[in-house]
Amino acid sequence: MFFLIRTVFSLTLPGTSVSVTALFATAWYLLHPANAETINYIISRSDTLSTLFVVIAFMLYACSPFCRRYFLYLIPVALGTLAKPTAVMFGPMLAVYVFLFEESPGDEKLFTRIRHILIKTTPALLFCIGCYYFTRIMEPATWVPGGETSKLNYLITQPFVLFRYFYTFFLPVDLSADTDWKPFTSLLDIKCIIGFIFLLFLLVSILLLSQKKVWKPVAFGLSWFFLALLPTSLTPLAEVMNDHRMFFPYVGLVISVSWTAFILLRKLPFLAPLRMHKDVLGIVCFLFLGAYAFGTHERNVVWHDEERLWKDVTIKSPENGRGQMNYGLNLMQKGDYAGAEIYFKKGLELWPYYSYLHINMGVLKEAQGNPAEAEAYFKKALACDQALAKEKNSANPECYFYYARFLKNQNRFPEALNLLDQLFRISPGHLNGRYLQMEIYQQQGQSDKLKAAAQQTLQLSPNDPIAQNYLLHPAGNTSYLDALIIKASNQPSPENYLELSLAYYNAGKYALCITASQEALKLKKDFAEAWNNIGACYGQQENWEEEIKACKEALRIRPDFELAKNNLNWALQHKK
Repeated sequence: MFFLIRTVFSLTLPGTSVSVTALFATAWYLLHPANAETINYIISRSDTLSTLFVVIAFMLYACSPFCRRYFLYLIPVALGTLAKPTAVMFGPMLAVYVFLFEESPGDEKLFTRIRHILIKTTPALLFCIGCYYFTRIMEPATWVPGGETSKLNYLITQPFVLFRYFYTFFLPVDLSADTDWKPFTSLLDIKCIIGFIFLLFLLVSILLLSQKKVWKPVAFGLSWFFLALLPTSLTPLAEVMNDHRMFFPYVGLVISVSWTAFILLRKLPFLAPLRMHKDVLGIVCFLFLGAYAFGTHERNVVWHDEERLWKDVTIKSPENGRGQMNYGLNLMQKGDYAGAEIYFKKGLELWPYYSYLHINMGVLKEAQGNPAEAEAYFKKALACDQALAKEKNSANPECYFYYARFLKNQNRFPEALNLLDQLFRISPGHLNGRYLQMEIYQQQGQSDKLKAAAQQTLQLSPNDPIAQNYLLHPAGNTSYLDALIIKASNQPSPENYLELSLAYYNAGKYALCITASQEALKLKKDFAEAWNNIGACYGQQENWEEEIKACKEALRIRPDFELAKNNLNWALQHKK
């Protein structure tokens, strides 16, 4: 980014020292809290990678005549498109760059300039079109963007979304991991009107600023901002806006704003003292960047664990039923069933037909010892999903799985197996459903059906250890344990002892599980999984103090160990 921005600035004012301004722009982008949303959100690696490769492509084009001559700058475009198709916007962005910074020599006629631009950018444009259609061909027929609203309502909402992204660049104070924005339903909505006014202002500004050489970096940056957001603005997605979408367009916005600040600092008389006292200007820039760095730190704190993240969502996006549910799930994992129920009910008030909320209410009621209420919620989840399946031609297999698991826990095996048959018609590769089916067959003593189910599972997952165990030892785990004991004795390793400890745990032999885990720790002192197994065993024995010690040791080794976190929370709750 630094080399690209410095090149853009140098083309505008040759001979002027612009390196510090380019460095400031890069640092601002680096420390911006909105970008923390993208970096922390693991599924948004597509945004970070595609943006990275677009920036590399521009840098190669702008800074390397060799790469430009042999079209090597298009290689990063292809890689970026494979990460996320929005990278194909490199083509139109390059056309804007050539129009602004590589004018045709000796002729200012518009037709000549357009011809000059096309000669230079046609290979890139065709290449980007080809990359786009390649990704479209590779999409499975079952993939849909996820939007459930009309395309018109989605489109009329996007200008205000652009406005929100724009002002968030300056005031990133209402960032949310899961927003609750809804599409506008009328063009007369005041926010819709503001959005279209902003869009008009943006496009007119680009047009006017492109006419004066000194302001061309601003026009280029604003064009980048607009073009980077165009794909998500024209394709109806499940959410009308997401904060992680700002990562790509903010490259352009930081160019525009930093150059504007640079020019105003040079031209405005009342800023002359800052120009003359470079040390004061440096302190101002340091404090400015420090404020954004502090904001980024605070967002990282929020993203550090799920409880804080979803609590933040319930505050920033109170109309988001999924956010209410996810915070309730974290409370339920801690054993705070009363708190979880409050947030689940809030979510159901907002999204009464959201099947996952009904599933989780069913799980909660079952944990509270209310099977009648639990079953009512599981049935409601199934009804909501079946109604949606008729409309959208898709179904949620989890509705069938969790209801079947509940029925199995109530020893209503035929009903559970019937639901699992329906589940496998929807999702044949649902492994948890396959495990549940094999467990029921084992409890019923139906060895033939258990072996058949294990063989079907192994066709889907050839090395599945659970299916292999059921196939070899359908009557129980005794022979399996013997085999693991022999394996650990003949081939002593931390992994083999851990596998043995898990088998002991599943068989309910908690003292032996602890012993096997301790053997694993003799061979590998920093084995977090072994410490977690020890903690889980003490939990089963209701020895909360020892469980807390073991789980804390596991988390000291692996701070992101979710299973150990859950076991620790469980122990703390029961001790309390």
